[in-house]
Amino acid sequence: MSPSTYESKPWLESYAEYVPRELPLPEKSMADLFEESARRVPDRDAIRYFDKTISFAELDRMVNSLAARFASWGVEKGDRVAVFTQNNPQFLIAQYAAWKRGAAMVPLNPMFKQRELDYHLNDSGAKVLVCLESLYRDVAREVLPNTKVEHTVTTSELDFLPEGAAEKYPNLKGSKRLDLDGTTDLMEIIRQTPPDETARVPTSPEDIACLVYTSGTTGKPKGAVETHSNIAFNAEVYRTWMQIGDEDSVFGVAPLFHITGLVGHGALAGVAGVPLVIFHRFEPQEALRLIEKWRPTFTVGAITVFIAMMGAPGSEDRDLSSLQKCYSGGAPIAPSITEQFEKKFGVYIHNIYGLTESNSPTHAVPYGTRAPVDEASGALSIGVPVPNCEAKLVGLEDPSQEVPVGETGEFAARGPMIFSYYWEKPEETERAFHEGYFLTGDVAVMDEDGFFYIVDRKKDMINVSGYKVWPREVEDMLYQHPAVKEAAVVGIPDPYRGETVKAFVALKEGESVTAEDLIQFCKDRMAAYKYPREIEFLDELPKTATGKFLRRELREKARTEAQAT
Repeated sequence: MSPSTYESKPWLESYAEYVPRELPLPEKSMADLFEESARRVPDRDAIRYFDKTISFAELDRMVNSLAARFASWGVEKGDRVAVFTQNNPQFLIAQYAAWKRGAAMVPLNPMFKQRELDYHLNDSGAKVLVCLESLYRDVAREVLPNTKVEHTVTTSELDFLPEGAAEKYPNLKGSKRLDLDGTTDLMEIIRQTPPDETARVPTSPEDIACLVYTSGTTGKPKGAVETHSNIAFNAEVYRTWMQIGDEDSVFGVAPLFHITGLVGHGALAGVAGVPLVIFHRFEPQEALRLIEKWRPTFTVGAITVFIAMMGAPGSEDRDLSSLQKCYSGGAPIAPSITEQFEKKFGVYIHNIYGLTESNSPTHAVPYGTRAPVDEASGALSIGVPVPNCEAKLVGLEDPSQEVPVGETGEFAARGPMIFSYYWEKPEETERAFHEGYFLTGDVAVMDEDGFFYIVDRKKDMINVSGYKVWPREVEDMLYQHPAVKEAAVVGIPDPYRGETVKAFVALKEGESVTAEDLIQFCKDRMAAYKYPREIEFLDELPKTATGKFLRRELREKARTEAQAT
């Protein structure tokens, strides 16, 4: 293969006739594009939250009130506003208010415990925190005195909903409004703060829109700096690739704090001016009910949400026929799962691929076509590169060498969707790129037609339902237990999550602890997707001559045992 094979872009032949080979670069910010939608379709639903609707005009008014309050607090262009909620309307209100002030939004995982929240708030230098009342009470209150956060806005998942919502909706069970000191209530801000035109700061496509955190080779999460142009471009990729028009609506199964939800749900709906259906957090039976009620046409989420919907009681009686523009990414997809889902609901799940650093998609299966399967690995294709994406496979040891068709290499990409840099981490940024291409760490194969297949991972990262878990972070937590001498963490296959976390542990002499106790120790201190589900005790962990754990040997041992089980 000559180096020109990737440059010739054989995948363009697979594009639908309505998808241009290149899309124009954004000339406006996400704040501008949202305001255009609010002017164009003011009375259309912007948000469908359970059974409640909020129009684009109403949403814009609430955003303007919060932006005015941000202005009174001295939130300036370039400041950071952290958002610590589930899939609630308040996430979007805070996001657009931050953008109207020219501030960067920092989406935070609502599963964070105190140590994780402390790191993210301090690393980003957030000036304002918008969070759910329960997360303030349980997590943020103790952390905030050690951060640069000057103002905290609290809100409830019950806001915008009628009385009795906590009893009506299964994923709000146990929710209640709290009376908190030291915070400002978001609904009070909206009621009491009139919009102020001077609060709107001009924003350009190249301004920073978000710091979206992703794990790195050191185990410390890194803030990927995403510009308005990055996000707006890929929102337009979604709109064009899936042909999202005025009759469409978006079903929000992915978390809004995650790049998939941020771009493939929130940004897409805002740019296209179509409704976004959200419901606090994913619950399969509520998801099925809302699909029948609202008849959304498009969604993108981890394969685990589709597996959960298939297994939900009564799912065989649900009508999902509206959801024809259905995509899944974030975790490997077994061809058998897409077959089962289509057989049950008549809906084909298209594959899609992206990363935090690429603002969601670099690759997608063309809408209305079926993903081919790699004969050698059995992997379902992630599709072909989207418009403006330059993609190639490079040597695992030498990224300056391109890999021929049909051979494995590290997937590298460049284009207007790729992030700018890691926040205050220049060395990490330099390592992530080679000659302008972002090195993903994923090992892939490309066929002669330009379809790509992810077959392995270069990094040791564990992929749990689309969430990335770095082994060292789990190991560091295990080492905090007084009985642990050595710990090594690997990912093992899981039919539901894709992968799950397993730890190998050697105890200190004379110490005794059960696997259940160690799992609970981690569970109490880590986000739910991170803590190990399995622990195996060894007298001593295998090591190289230099003292490094033989993680590959442990991974092979764990996977062999898992397959035998």
